[in-house]
Amino acid sequence: MKKTLVAAALLGAFAGVAQAQTAVQIYGNIDVGVIKRTDQTLNIGKRASNTLGFKGTEDLGNGLKALFQVEMRYEPDTGTNENNGRPLFQGQTRVGLQGDFGMVRLGRGLTPFQEIVGSFEPWHGLATPAGFYTDISVAGFNSAPLDVNAGGSPNNNRISNAIFYNSPVANGFQVNASWASKEATGGGLTGVGAGAATYAAGAQASANPFSIAGTYNNGPAAAMLAYERNAVESKVWSVAGSFSVTPELKLMGTYSHQNMEHTNTQRPTIKGAELGATYAVGPGKLLAGFGLKKQEENVRLHDLITRQYSLGYEYSLSKRTYLYVDASRKTNIFNQATGAASATPTVNHYDVGLNHSF
Repeated sequence: MKKTLVAAALLGAFAGVAQAQTAVQIYGNIDVGVIKRTDQTLNIGKRASNTLGFKGTEDLGNGLKALFQVEMRYEPDTGTNENNGRPLFQGQTRVGLQGDFGMVRLGRGLTPFQEIVGSFEPWHGLATPAGFYTDISVAGFNSAPLDVNAGGSPNNNRISNAIFYNSPVANGFQVNASWASKEATGGGLTGVGAGAATYAAGAQASANPFSIAGTYNNGPAAAMLAYERNAVESKVWSVAGSFSVTPELKLMGTYSHQNMEHTNTQRPTIKGAELGATYAVGPGKLLAGFGLKKQEENVRLHDLITRQYSLGYEYSLSKRTYLYVDASRKTNIFNQATGAASATPTVNHYDVGLNHSF
C-alpha cells in the first residue's frame, strides 16, 4: 500500500513538471528560384531569406510566460550559412518574459523600425531586389553599420547586445522599442567630408543605438510612425500606412527620412518614398510598386535620385506553398557614401520560383 502511494505521488510530481516544461516549435521556410539580372548570369537563388528556427514558451503562472527564439539563415542552393560568413543564428537569438506589462526580450534581432516597416510594401518585407524593403522603404538606412560578419558582409537591419520591448495592444495601438549597448561588433566606418566622424575597425559605438515604433492595426487600416538612431549617430524617421479598399485590393505607402551628417557632411540627407498595391485574384495575388530615393548633395548642383518600378505575382498552391514571378527595373543606382554611380547603375531583375513554409 505504501509503495502504491509513493508511486502515485511521484507520478503526480512528474505530471506537474511536464506541464511546466517549455513547448518548443520548429519552424522555417525554403525558397528557391531561377534569377536573371543585368549584371549576373542566370543562376539558382532565392527571393526570400531561408530560415530554420526554434521558439518556445513556458507558463510560469499568474499570467507570466518565459519565451525564447533562435533562428538561423541558410542558402538553399548550397546549404551553407547565409552569405557564407554570417553568424549561425543570424536571424535572431532572444529570450525574455511576457505578461500583462507586455513583452521584454534580450539578445539579437530586428529593430522595431526594421521589423515593422516591411509590412507596408507589396513584397511584405522580403529581402528581394524586386521589393523595396532593403533600400528605398528605409531611405538606405543601416541599423548596424559597425556590425560586420566573418566574411566581411554587413548586417543592415538587426542589432546585437540589445533589449527589446513590445507593449500590450490597446484599441489597435502598440509601442515597440529597443536599446543596445555600445559594445564593439568588429566593423569600422570611414567618414566623408570635413568634420565627419570615422570609426576604426573594432571601435565601440559613439552612441547607444535605439529604435521606437508606434503602430496602429484595426480593421482595414494600419499605420506606423518610427524613429531610430544607430551606433554611428545616423538617424531615420519614417511614416507608413496601408488600407484595404476592398477584400481584394490593398493600398500602401512609406516615407522615410535619413540624416547621417555625423559621418557624411557632403551628402547628409536621404529621403525614400514607396507606393504599392496588392490585388487578390482567386488563389493568386498581383503585386505592384514604385519607389524613389533621393540623396541631397552639398558639393554638387544636382541631387542623386534612384527610381524603381516592380511587378510581381504569387499563386498559392496551399496555405504554406506558393509560386512566384517578379520583374523590376532600378535606375541611377549610386554609392551613398561617395555619390559615385554604381558599377551597374541600371539593373533589371527577373525571378521565378517556389516558396514553402513549415
